[in-house]
Amino acid sequence: MILPIVAYGDSILRKTADEISADSVELQQLIDDMFETMEASRGVGLAAPQINKAIRLFIIDSSRMYDDDDADKADATREVFINAKILEEDGKSWTYEEGCLSIPGIREDVARKPQIKIEYLDRKFKKHTKSFSGLTARVIQHEYDHIEGKLFIDHISPLRRSLLKRKLDNITKGITNADYKMRFPKR
Repeated sequence: MILPIVAYGDSILRKTADEISADSVELQQLIDDMFETMEASRGVGLAAPQINKAIRLFIIDSSRMYDDDDADKADATREVFINAKILEEDGKSWTYEEGCLSIPGIREDVARKPQIKIEYLDRKFKKHTKSFSGLTARVIQHEYDHIEGKLFIDHISPLRRSLLKRKLDNITKGITNADYKMRFPKR
């Protein structure tokens, strides 16, 4: 089932999400719905707060960022992250233009570290500790921010954020051209 994406301005996007237990009801269906929602919205990642669930769950499919002939596509992954914890971020920060399904129509350059080490549970609650790099590391960091109550615009300068204020206010009011289903904050 395709779920509505929570729009910028909703308080759930600013909450630190709660851990998930293995006996969480309907978790597997929620994960399937999140993948369907992400794909229908043409995203590369989706965190549970973006579908109005304040839980530590996010999914990614970084293969959607690469061309078929891209040599770096081998680093791509489609993965479920439950109760994730970034253990290390390493390397010289690099800038890349990011966007977010919760903030449609806005893209900004964000500096992030190129390598990460993360501990997480997969959809079967099997524990993993893995390292990721490049675009996949960036997607993970972006989605991880969501479960920590942060947004990509928190990584840009205050001046740049102030220049975006009107656009951000419009998204909160439901004035946006997103071509996917959204849920706007109640006023």
